[in-house]
Amino acid sequence: MKRVLLPVLLCWVYGVVSAQTYISKTSQAGFYSHTWLEDIAAVNKQVMAVIDLSQKNIAFSMLMKEFVFEKKLMQEHFNENYVESDKYPKSTFTGTYTGEVDITKDGTYPITVKGKISLHGVTRDLQAPATLTVKDGMLTGTTSFKLNPKDFNISIPFVVRDKIEKENTVKVQASWTLK
Repeated sequence: MKRVLLPVLLCWVYGVVSAQTYISKTSQAGFYSHTWLEDIAAVNKQVMAVIDLSQKNIAFSMLMKEFVFEKKLMQEHFNENYVESDKYPKSTFTGTYTGEVDITKDGTYPITVKGKISLHGVTRDLQAPATLTVKDGMLTGTTSFKLNPKDFNISIPFVVRDKIEKENTVKVQASWTLK
């Protein structure tokens, strides 16, 4: 009896714990920077997002080459000259969140995410307000924060340095199916 009960119990515990972890491969991240000449904006719709509601862990990972710009030349400059996508192909965030979320009840829950963001070979602390929204069996997370390219050793050419904002607005949205 003990030989049968232990594996069943372990499977049940694993199922309960893993039932609190959700993965999305179609989340998105975007950034925006205002310039006097033209605005710079891009979006990446292939962001992997993982949330563990029982441990309050959250993580994102994205390939830098998946950012799409309105103008192809901007995309080339971004990948070759700024973030050097061949040398630094990914950006990641790993951290935790504070705040309570009831996935059994529709509503919007304010949280704070805190962790480490890695970009262009540099890892820095990041803390940002965010919201988790539960609606119709879906969990959606959104956040917006500012990043300074200089903090990640991303060189901006002198010719355009004074013509663009020092910080870029970054927005991230992730959606998970709660089942």
